[in-house]
Amino acid sequence: MEFTHDGLLPPGEYPLRFAKLRASMLVTGDGVDSPTWDADWRGHLVDQLEVLTRQLWAEGIDPVFADGSFVEDKDHPNDIDGYFEAPLDRLASGELQRALNLRDPHKCWTWLPAARRPYRGYPKLQLPMWHRYRVELYPHVPQLFSGITDELGNQLEFPAAFRRSRRSGGPRGIIRLTQD
Repeated sequence: MEFTHDGLLPPGEYPLRFAKLRASMLVTGDGVDSPTWDADWRGHLVDQLEVLTRQLWAEGIDPVFADGSFVEDKDHPNDIDGYFEAPLDRLASGELQRALNLRDPHKCWTWLPAARRPYRGYPKLQLPMWHRYRVELYPHVPQLFSGITDELGNQLEFPAAFRRSRRSGGPRGIIRLTQD
């Protein structure tokens, strides 16, 4: 695996266990010609992502995907973004959020706009999970739109929206987290 000339993970889905993700160039920077590549920070982000992903897996939620600037050649990404597939009934009833918050000591599982808070120097309000873990994982119900639109104004599902670079708009790859 290596970045494209645009600095993106090549389009596609990359199934990785956490050990393989930690050993990949996305964390180590191997093959990335950057003296400021922050492997320690990227490793910390993966550790945080693993905490939340294992909470999801414990609730039977799979697959879980990770991307954002983490899958780009940004030396020090701000965070890891991603999504997971969730059953509509567990999501709509609030049961999934309650179950995840029972597992998480920081009770950070919410996607309510009112729960977003500012963070110094950032224009965007952040979710509690971002403040605690620097990871934002969003629920996706297959065949429901995300609220994100493409350049033509068409509604996108998370799988399509998360496979495009915000920086260039070009297609990029995504990590599918796999269990040991």
